[in-house]
Amino acid sequence: MAVTETAAPRPVFKPVTLTEAAAARVRELMAKSDKPVIGLRIGIKTKGCSGLAYDIQYAEEKGKFDEAVEDKGVTVLIEPKAQMFIFGTEIDWVEDKLQSGFVFRNPNEKGRCGCGESFHV
Repeated sequence: MAVTETAAPRPVFKPVTLTEAAAARVRELMAKSDKPVIGLRIGIKTKGCSGLAYDIQYAEEKGKFDEAVEDKGVTVLIEPKAQMFIFGTEIDWVEDKLQSGFVFRNPNEKGRCGCGESFHV
């Protein structure tokens, strides 16, 4: 009789992760929404001098090909055309004396424009 070993489950890699600050801000924004939302949808659009910019919208429903990520109690939907550009990104919420907003720490970025509005891969 052979003894079989049970392999430990491999950790699931999430294409996008959120910091605690980002998750708290998403929950806060969702609570203020006029419509029922299931989370945030992240996309990429052509914009700025570097070519691409992040686009964040409320998500009322999951699109057919959206990648759904659950992190820290928050749902993030990634649009299909954005998936290859933001794989491995950490999203943070940062507040300082001059500004506040979501910050994308994207390992795929090769550069950003001077104002920080757009990036290229």
